[in-house]
Amino acid sequence: MCGRTSCHLPRDALTRACAYQDRWGQQRLPEWRDPDKYCPSYNKSPQSTCPVLLSRLHFEKDADSSERIIAPMRWGLVPSWFKEDDPSKLQFSTINCRSDTIMEKQSFKVPLGKGRRCVVLADGFYEWQRCQGTSLRQPYFIYFPQIKTEKPGSIDAADSPENWEKVWGNWRLLTMAGIFDCWTPPQGDVLYSYTIITVDSCKSLSDIHQRMPAILDGEEAVSKWLDFGEVSTQEALKLIHPTENITFHPVSSVVNNSRNNTPECLAPVNLEVKKELKASGSCQKMLQWLATKSPKKEDLKTSQKEESTVPQWSSQFLQKSPRPTKRSGAGLLEQWLKREKEEEPAAKRLHSQ
Repeated sequence: MCGRTSCHLPRDALTRACAYQDRWGQQRLPEWRDPDKYCPSYNKSPQSTCPVLLSRLHFEKDADSSERIIAPMRWGLVPSWFKEDDPSKLQFSTINCRSDTIMEKQSFKVPLGKGRRCVVLADGFYEWQRCQGTSLRQPYFIYFPQIKTEKPGSIDAADSPENWEKVWGNWRLLTMAGIFDCWTPPQGDVLYSYTIITVDSCKSLSDIHQRMPAILDGEEAVSKWLDFGEVSTQEALKLIHPTENITFHPVSSVVNNSRNNTPECLAPVNLEVKKELKASGSCQKMLQWLATKSPKKEDLKTSQKEESTVPQWSSQFLQKSPRPTKRSGAGLLEQWLKREKEEEPAAKRLHSQ
């Protein structure tokens, strides 16, 4: 199950995070379709507009199928055959599509047969673990494990392919397999919408939820899923399976309300002591990333304070029956960042200004 995601990078940074090699091995950036419809958010819910990757061949008949487009689409697939005038009148949920029934339901089978495969882009997704014996649920943020990277450069350094990754800090986006369709209402423009394919959870996530998105782990998997011109449906479906290459950490219940769109949605909380985590070396990467890649900060000319490893949160923080922290922590992230700022050498603070 996947019912909430985060995708908060500014448009230019998101584009560079999706750099790829075309069929001839040339490093490229995907082009945007309807870029103004993209709205970065730490807390995306169904029916919102989210960015997806797809082959250029869907829009241009003579295009190479290995070339990519980023297009904002509605989360919750509206079948092309839908006859009503309002997508909200659809009588069943299409935000997720089970891999084991994908060829049984016309809503998914038809667009899949037409090659309408896409990759849903996100920082990660949220899932809630039900606390045994109660109605309470503890939210977790789930994402790819990250690696230590070089200090990000300025936006001016993005002119050459070798500098693209440095501009956005090299955070690895989560790439989820999806299917999209296009629906033409009785009056109005064509609506593009998608669903996320789900599979049984991997072992490390099974205590949180029994389902997880079908994650495409690596450039080869992403390329094969998108390239419907060269890769058949039968071959592409072999890519749909659980992956253990995933990590997670508990987050505040502030994410429960989809109207809350702040960095606190992603910030780690400690379930054991129920207080803010100290900004140690193991979590500085996450905090710096949240602080410098806010949707409101289009200017990416920031310097990383120091190289550090990314928090590799794992099942050590997963409890069989956790009690969600009751602290909403409106200033949680701000306190971390303030403490981190105060601990910096004075000369270093002046340099970063």
